Amino acid sequence: MGARTVITVRQERLGKELRKLRERAGLSLREAARATGINEGRLSNTEVGRFGVSAERVRFLADFYKAGDAPLIDALAAMAIERVRGWWEEYRGLLPQGFLDLAELEHHTRHVRSFEIVNIPGLLQSEEQVRALYADSSLALSEEQKELRVAFRMRRQQILGRDNYRYEVVIHEAALRIRKSDRKVARRQLLHILQQSECPQVTVRVVPFDRDRFTISSPILLLDGPVPQLDTVLRDAPHGGTLLDAEAQLAAYRRRIVDTQKAALGVVESRDFIHDLARQT
Repeated sequence: MGARTVITVRQERLGKELRKLRERAGLSLREAARATGINEGRLSNTEVGRFGVSAERVRFLADFYKAGDAPLIDALAAMAIERVRGWWEEYRGLLPQGFLDLAELEHHTRHVRSFEIVNIPGLLQSEEQVRALYADSSLALSEEQKELRVAFRMRRQQILGRDNYRYEVVIHEAALRIRKSDRKVARRQLLHILQQSECPQVTVRVVPFDRDRFTISSPILLLDGPVPQLDTVLRDAPHGGTLLDAEAQLAAYRRRIVDTQKAALGVVESRDFIHDLARQT
């Protein structure tokens, strides 16, 4: 099997987790290759996702590294045999890699928790809201590029119709009040959030301006993996989104998510809050 020309976010993560197992065993790449009889170059390429790896090889390496976490090893073995070509692959080469990474991660999780402070969450944006966002002339997008982004955002939202999906989002009042379009579109966006919040898979809560000592000032997106070690955080940055998966980082962002939920209004109160805001808009 030759080297991959395209490495997906899940393939990269599998390789990274295999590298973590090796490093926890206290072995250098050369030592591990020599002891297992695997070509050092191949092992290196496997750890960055450039070469595929079988479930049997995953279990062999985990056993050699004396990794005793059976649920984690089972999850890694399952990742190794994935052969699904997701719908997002239709957009490869047409949209930035980060778009595809997010769609792939959303597809492979059953539970998403997020906090938004100045933007309506992408999964809850109405189509006209999305169009208003991409109409921003500063983005310098062609009409074709805008249409691709709108179609991609709408396609992502279909995940909310999956029975085994849970989407918990906390939205700061600022995001609900900032108008990225005109008053009518802004009002319909609020009503769209209310409509989506009625879905059993979706939980929407609001942090109002009057909350004391609320210090979280950046958005959070936490996607649960099949085991906690395979959770992923997407952090927004000026240069684009950054995926975080180190144990300390995951623990810190889980605490932040809990803090936003503690500060937020209850589900019914949040719905009433958004409804009142829509009437005022």
